[in-house]
Amino acid sequence: MPAQPLPREAVLVVNAHSRKGEALFADAERKLKQAGVTLIAAHPVEDPDRMEDTVRGAVRSGAPMVIVGGGDGSLASTVDALVGTDCVFGVLPLGTANSFARTLGLPLELDGAIDAIANGVRRRVDLGMIDDDYFVNGASLGLSPIIGDTIPAGLKRWLGRAGYLLWAVKSSANFRPFRLTLECGEESEKLWATEVRILNGTHHGGVELSGDAAIDSGELLIQVVTGKSRVKLGLDWYAKFFRLRDRDARTREFRGRDFTLKTRPNQRVSIDGEVLAQTPIRARVAAGAVQVAVPADTV
Repeated sequence: MPAQPLPREAVLVVNAHSRKGEALFADAERKLKQAGVTLIAAHPVEDPDRMEDTVRGAVRSGAPMVIVGGGDGSLASTVDALVGTDCVFGVLPLGTANSFARTLGLPLELDGAIDAIANGVRRRVDLGMIDDDYFVNGASLGLSPIIGDTIPAGLKRWLGRAGYLLWAVKSSANFRPFRLTLECGEESEKLWATEVRILNGTHHGGVELSGDAAIDSGELLIQVVTGKSRVKLGLDWYAKFFRLRDRDARTREFRGRDFTLKTRPNQRVSIDGEVLAQTPIRARVAAGAVQVAVPADTV
């Protein structure tokens, strides 16, 4: 089936508290209009907790497309409002890691992202779910939620991914491995782990963690850094960040539509960068849940 063109009318909602949102809101509004997108409304949202209600209101009003500007957390907190609707999800990557945009093949600079919205096509993609909460790209348990829950806002805002890396080194000092039980249907695995990544796409934390995970496969990819060694975990991130030849040597991968994850002790769960759950959890895929705006040459 040929890719469908995108709507020419939209509501713009930008997390003005995100790393680039406050500075780029006015530019985004102006450049979208110049590109031929008619903005029904434009909202710079100062309080991130109001993003979901603002997007939900735009969808209820009948907007054919809602363009959300922010990081992965902003996208994850608002995408629920578009599930089960014909409204198209437009993405302006204005966060730190921008993993969802990387997975979709979206340009990370403002002009390129706007061009994709103005001249791209629709693509129907999967979402992941942790219990009843949708996520766009990835969830994790282990060291990553500790980093996300404790990193100083200024370090994240001004240093970006480098700030995460510095804080990861500090946080690892008090981190302990955990016992994981992973269930999928009748199959069950028990293993020691230092980190578990639940992937709907290729990127998480701005790093390509899997070249095989696909956002429209109808499956989730569970990637487990096995064993008890914090050094091994650090080497795994290093190898994946620099895309070394042995980057998959320290992980085991599991694919499926529906998993149950239990840990001993219980672990907090980061969902697209925000710590929102705790094990035990159910992780499943919502196949073809939303339509997103992507560049025409990526379909």
